[in-house]
Amino acid sequence: MKDRVVIGTRGSQLALWQANWVSDRLRELRPGLTVELQIVKTIGDQIQDRPLEAIGVRGAFTKELDHALLEGSVDLVVHSLKDVPTEPAEGTIIASVPLREDPRDAFIGKGVAHFEELPQGAVIATGSLRRQAQIKVVRPDISVEGLRGNIDTRLRKLRESATLHGIILARAGVKRLGLEQHVTQILELRDWLPAPGQGALGIATRARDVDSMAVAMLLDDAASHAAVDAERALLARLEGGCHVPIGTYASVNGEHLSLDALVASPDGTNHVRDKIAGGVSEASALGLKLAERLLENGGRAILAAL
Repeated sequence: MKDRVVIGTRGSQLALWQANWVSDRLRELRPGLTVELQIVKTIGDQIQDRPLEAIGVRGAFTKELDHALLEGSVDLVVHSLKDVPTEPAEGTIIASVPLREDPRDAFIGKGVAHFEELPQGAVIATGSLRRQAQIKVVRPDISVEGLRGNIDTRLRKLRESATLHGIILARAGVKRLGLEQHVTQILELRDWLPAPGQGALGIATRARDVDSMAVAMLLDDAASHAAVDAERALLARLEGGCHVPIGTYASVNGEHLSLDALVASPDGTNHVRDKIAGGVSEASALGLKLAERLLENGGRAILAAL
C-alpha cells in the first residue's frame, strides 16, 4: 500500500472540507501516510451565471478532476457523489463510499420557520429541478427562482433579497460547514426525497491502481455503498443526471434494503412515486427494477417531455 497519496478536490469551501475530512481519516487509519491536496477547478465552478442544466456538460463538477486522475497528477479524487455521472469516466472507478451524512434537504426560511407556513405565492430559491418539482407538487402556488453559488453565497442572497421567503439546501453540506444554525426545518424523507447519492462522498481512483484503491477502501462503509449503488442504478436506468427531477433514497437495515423513488415534471403537474425492498446483495438490481416500474407507471412520459 502507498505511503503517499495526492487527493484531487474542487476549491470550494465545502469540497475542501470534504477532502480534508478524508485526509484526516486516512491518516488516523494509516499512521505515517502522507496525504496532500491538489485543487482542480471544474467547469461547474467557472460558470456561475446560468443553471447547471444549461451548461450542457455531463459531469460539470467532475470532468476536470477525472482528467487529473487519469493523467496521474492525483491518486484519489473526493467527489460529492450526487455530482458524479452514473457512468464514471473510462479508466476510473468509485473505489469507496465513506459513512453517509444525513441525506435530507433543509429549509431555511425567512420570516417563516416551516415550509408549510409559507404564504400564498411565496418565492423560494433553489438550483435543483428536483427540489423545484417537489415544491410544485406540494404547493403549486409557490414561485421558484434559480440559485447558484456556494452555501455562504446562497445564504447571503437570501439575507439580502427583498422577495425571497426561503431557500432549500442539502443538510449534509450545511452540517459539514457548521452552519446548521441557519436551518429552520429539516424536510423529512416521507415528503421530500433527496438526489441520488445526496450526503454521500465517493472516492474515485484509477481503475487499475490497486494501491490507491486499497487506500480508498480504508474508508468504505458497506451499508452506505450499497444504498448509493441502488440509487445510482435507478438513476442510470432512468437516464437521468443530477439536474433531472428524480428523487430517491435507499435505507439499509442489516441485510435488508428499502428503496423509495420519485419522478416528477418540473412544474409538479405530473409525478409518480414507488418503493421496493429486498436484500442488500441485490442493491443494483433493486434500483433497476424500481426504475422500470416508474417508467411503466408514467415516468417515461415525464422524462420524455423534458
